Amino acid sequence: MTELVLGRERAGAAASPGTDARRVLQLILAATWLLDGLLQYQPSMYSTMFGDMIGDGASGNPDFIASPISWNAVLVAHHLVVLNTVFATFQLLLGLGIAYRPTVRVALAASIAWSLGVWWFGEGLGGVLSGAANPVSGAPGAVTLYALLAVLLWPADREGVTAPFVAARAVGAPAARLLWLVLWGSLAYFALTPANRAPQALHDMIVAMTGGEPGWVIGLENQAAAALDHQGLAASVVLAVALTIIAAGVFLPPPLARGGLILAFVVAAFFWVFGQAFGQIMTGGATDPNSAPLLALLAVAYWPSATVAGRAEGKSGLAEGTGDLAEGTGSPAEGTGSPAEGTGSPAEGEAG
Repeated sequence: MTELVLGRERAGAAASPGTDARRVLQLILAATWLLDGLLQYQPSMYSTMFGDMIGDGASGNPDFIASPISWNAVLVAHHLVVLNTVFATFQLLLGLGIAYRPTVRVALAASIAWSLGVWWFGEGLGGVLSGAANPVSGAPGAVTLYALLAVLLWPADREGVTAPFVAARAVGAPAARLLWLVLWGSLAYFALTPANRAPQALHDMIVAMTGGEPGWVIGLENQAAAALDHQGLAASVVLAVALTIIAAGVFLPPPLARGGLILAFVVAAFFWVFGQAFGQIMTGGATDPNSAPLLALLAVAYWPSATVAGRAEGKSGLAEGTGDLAEGTGSPAEGTGSPAEGTGSPAEGEAG
């Protein structure tokens, strides 16, 4: 009985790091929802700017996508105070629900539905159908990443399977890797669309981020814009290559996968500083921190676990050791030839 109890404790201790890691990521996601709710309470969200922001999402979209967006913009404009307060409060509740263990499943499920609704009615599908989606500025939309994180951080585990990273625990490694490939592959595609590879595309987009920002942020944005002046095509190609490497990285062995994830952190940092101006939080008109922090959070969820990486290295070492052993077993076989050869001399002596 004592051995059984100790065995259970050891099993629990072995499982706890993965559980803790996922819970930490859930809490970070919860904190991000709380931040979104607080940003929604800003005075600017209670002005006509909010309705106009929603209405802009209809631009360039097909009628069946644009019409509900326009209807939503009019509805918000007519009931601004009530609806914006509801929106802000609901996001706070999502954050609190994810942070509180007994309600985490309900809150994650609600966050998926809310994110998809906001993506259509509030963000015009991130410009995906209008040709205006730019990964540097946040396409295909931060809310899609909230939904993806809710799926990958769902509090469930696949029986009898050791997940190679946190994001694979609920959906399995093949599905998690496919989702990562689709996300980063789509970003690489958007980077090469005609609107984004135009000579001044990135330059103009970065300059547009300077409105309402403090002086030091404007300085950063202007330096980046100057470096990219008339370099739209080259920058788009380099960015697409980097995004493609990131997309394929999770299919590689752990050491190489880590390199791809580090590149994801670097790209996300570039997006957030230069392409998203820190989510424009300091302007008083942001509704969320934009996509870059969520991309970084996703990269953390795909970081190979030490246990799986150690097993991979152990298998490699075992294979090398087996090879050495196989080579070593050849020596005795070779050595046994000497006595056989030596026994011929007495026979020859007797014949003589």
